Amino acid sequence: MSVPAVDIESLPRLPVDPDGPVFREPWEAQAFAIAIKLHETGLYTWNEWADALSGAIAAAQEEGDPDLGDTYYQHWLKALESLVLAKTDLTLEQLLKRKDAWDRAAQRAPHGEPILLPEDEAE
Repeated sequence: MSVPAVDIESLPRLPVDPDGPVFREPWEAQAFAIAIKLHETGLYTWNEWADALSGAIAAAQEEGDPDLGDTYYQHWLKALESLVLAKTDLTLEQLLKRKDAWDRAAQRAPHGEPILLPEDEAE
C-alpha cells in the first residue's frame, strides 16, 4: 500500500516569529487548532477550507473590514461555522445555543483555568 504524496506547501502553517507561535489571543490558537482537527477528521478538504476562508474574508471586506490583519481569526471562525453547518446536521440554532453556553462557561471560569462546559449545557 503506497502513501499518497502530500503537498507540504498546501498545508496550513502555524504562524511563527523568532520567538515562536504568534497569536494575538489564546482563542486564535484554538481556532487554528480546531480548523486543523476538523480537517484531520475528514470534515472538509483543504480546498474546501480555502474556499470557506476566502469567502469569509471577502464577505467581511464587502461589509467594510479594512483587512489590517487584526480580524483574520474572526474570519477563521466564520469559515469554521459555515463548514460545520454545511457538512453536519447541526442547525444554526444549535450552534448559537452552544456558543452561548461556551460564553457563559468562559465567564464562570477562573482566569488561567480550563473552560468547562457542564453536561446540562452541552445539549
